[in-house]
Amino acid sequence: MAGGGAGVAKRLATLLSGLLECGAFCGVIFGWASLVFVLKDLGYFKDLCQPTATPSPNRTLLPDCSRQDEQFSLVFTIGSFMNNFMTFPMGFIFDRFGTTVARLIAISLYTSGTLLVAFSTPELAVLLFPAMSMLSVGGILLILTNMQVGNLFGKYRSIIITLYNGAFDSSSAIFLIIKVLYERGLSLRAMFLFMAACSAWHLLRTLFLMPRTRIPYPLPPAYSYGLRCPGRSQSYRTYEEKRPPREAGPEEMPLEPSAPRVSTYTNAFAFTQLCGVLCAPWNGFILDRHKRGKAPRAEGARGALADLQASVLSLVVTVTQCVLFSICAAVPVLPVQFATFVLQVLSRSFLYGGNAAFLAIAFPPQHFGKLYGLAMALSALVALLQYPCVALVQGPLHGDPFYVNLGLIAVVLVAFVSPMVVARECRRRAKELGAAGTPLAATPGAKTPAEVPH
Repeated sequence: MAGGGAGVAKRLATLLSGLLECGAFCGVIFGWASLVFVLKDLGYFKDLCQPTATPSPNRTLLPDCSRQDEQFSLVFTIGSFMNNFMTFPMGFIFDRFGTTVARLIAISLYTSGTLLVAFSTPELAVLLFPAMSMLSVGGILLILTNMQVGNLFGKYRSIIITLYNGAFDSSSAIFLIIKVLYERGLSLRAMFLFMAACSAWHLLRTLFLMPRTRIPYPLPPAYSYGLRCPGRSQSYRTYEEKRPPREAGPEEMPLEPSAPRVSTYTNAFAFTQLCGVLCAPWNGFILDRHKRGKAPRAEGARGALADLQASVLSLVVTVTQCVLFSICAAVPVLPVQFATFVLQVLSRSFLYGGNAAFLAIAFPPQHFGKLYGLAMALSALVALLQYPCVALVQGPLHGDPFYVNLGLIAVVLVAFVSPMVVARECRRRAKELGAAGTPLAATPGAKTPAEVPH
């Protein structure tokens, strides 16, 4: 690094603290199944349970809590929808006003969401609706501001972006930790008050370890960021500073505290989410594989083309994982769902991390927030289909999800069009560069014909 810029220690502190932030806060909504366990034990929405008589001679009265389960499912559906859909307007805010403003909004939303859960009661269970939405939007905005940290590390850029998305997936295990601590005697209110207090740490990180506007790429010489001690030189100023729709899965399973077998699968699902942070960098290694080795890195248009070509294999692997996940989820054998949990973590890590890395590779950085937000908003609209899919299975299909599963597998197979389109675009650009006389392996710092001033 050039003198006067952010040192290695500061950049590593930014990387590791961002990893902790994404892994502990950003995607907690996707651990909803574990939190539902606690909320049911506390009696949230319990008034929706109705006694029903069994056909046995004793006519034992058992509670029918299907309406309670529907209410919990609705909280999760709205929260996960907001997590994706609101990324679009939040992306505009990030691109227009920069990192500090975006993070202050995220911290405000996250703090408000944790406080709403902390002070909710079974009588005020309706507070869960705005609380989960605030946690979702605040979390997605935090990770949106963190993914630019990859720009500080050059050839490891895609690896770091996918690593952060993997940490986002792993954060769903936070609600599992809350479930375990609740079973050990800690109160739900105390744990969420602690999460609210962590906002002070988010604020300190915003001031000292994040840029005021945006981290540029490529990184200018002597670039620095964040507040610094008085008397030091001023910061370098630059030109610009889980869910595919699927039928009812572990989140929608009836989670009765008295049923230990349901709890076993809930815990297994939550534990597998911890592995998201370990799986996500694999996609980054695929995307950055051409940057390693002793050969000089291509720059300019040729370097951009090499990055795009590397993304083709990433897209193929991602779509293949999603197809396998959809097939396993359709198998009506409960033990097979352990494999489904593993494939869900792999496919989700590759999907979200690869999406963010691809947008960073294929489009100008000043539009990253808007494009990432648009992609997430579209996925939110598709995710809304999970509710009518469940209604279709429980209604006209009489509880048999076979045809819905078959349709979803067919839809996922269409995604193989994506790597084909990108590969075709790579061939087109390669022909254009060849016609323009661009060398196949430009030396570092060499200007391509498109970059030579006229």
